Amino acid sequence: MLIANKHPDHGLPLEPADAETLSVAGARMVSRFLTYRPNHKPTPLHSLAGLARETGVASIHLKDESHRLGLNSFKALGGSYAVIRLVLEEAGRKLGQPVDIAELQSPAVRAVAARMTFGCATDGNHGKSVAAGAKLVGAKAAIFVHSGVSDERVAAIAAFGAEMIRVEGTYDDSVAEAERRCAEMGWLVVSDTSWPGYERIPALVMQGYTSMLSEAAEALPQTPTHVFVQAGVGGLAAAVAGHFDILYGSDRPRFIVVEPDRAACIFETARAGHPVKVAHDEPTIMAMLECYEPSLVAWRILSRKADDFMTIGEEDAAATMRRLARPAAGDPAVVAGESGGAGLGGFLTAVADPDMRARLGIDAQSRIFVINTEGATDQGRYEAIVGTAPARLLEMA
Repeated sequence: MLIANKHPDHGLPLEPADAETLSVAGARMVSRFLTYRPNHKPTPLHSLAGLARETGVASIHLKDESHRLGLNSFKALGGSYAVIRLVLEEAGRKLGQPVDIAELQSPAVRAVAARMTFGCATDGNHGKSVAAGAKLVGAKAAIFVHSGVSDERVAAIAAFGAEMIRVEGTYDDSVAEAERRCAEMGWLVVSDTSWPGYERIPALVMQGYTSMLSEAAEALPQTPTHVFVQAGVGGLAAAVAGHFDILYGSDRPRFIVVEPDRAACIFETARAGHPVKVAHDEPTIMAMLECYEPSLVAWRILSRKADDFMTIGEEDAAATMRRLARPAAGDPAVVAGESGGAGLGGFLTAVADPDMRARLGIDAQSRIFVINTEGATDQGRYEAIVGTAPARLLEMA
């Protein structure tokens, strides 16, 4: 399904706080923070020229976040960055002076961090980022996971020393339990979704994503005309739409939000014109996007800067994983997890439908930008869908 953004705020400038969060200066600060991460390097930007020829567009570029900071997901940028910012701010309060990122590993800062615990709910990737950030600074992490999070993903988070807390129900149930338990224990919630009275930390998480976008913009040969980006609660989609709006101005690309049809809270919010919590349906294989209520900060940005909203089905996601694994002639093989290729899946769905293609203005001059947001974060599930183990696929490439 595809709908255009009919919200009365569509096209309005970002609110000042959001513009500051997603600014070029903010992205530069995140990039500076990343230089203090021991395994940081820019992730690849792949040109999918073969797929572009097949689909009748000028170019397709894919930013491959499966290589990000050894954590296999773009989420590595958000949660960890927020944890580091919060530790430095707390250290500044305790020490009575501003504390720079260069002092992160100093004994005084680590002593402050050791008394801090960061909590969050997760489908897998955000929790791994928060846990990794806490380990980096010497803090503790308590990660809340719902019933649908696989044992492999739980183990990957626990490997960073986090306390793992299982919650019956959905992702939204784990968000509520994380908020309750953290308030009870005096822990700091580092959530990638926002609610009334809780906006600044999710905004820091979103700001963390902007360094990925500045990397992509520097590497792209031309400004894209269309951006298809997947959404769960909407944080990444809002970061991309807002930052690219600032970066490109009047040349900004058309921005399309893509969601699973089984968990389309942003789509239904756009259709209703106000935030909507959707009913829990059958689980989607796009587990990292299985969210039923939008982030308020994200919706505030998307209502202004997203142009279209669409949904894709389970087989669309699976087919995109297989297509990236066994690419068109000349294109690199890319390992994309169940949620990782959803943005590209949205493009492939749209370009195959003459009506959608026309409505989105996709033609032979179109330049498409998408993000592979995760690699094989559950290798068993990946192999069951694609038919090849991810390590084997990369060996054959």
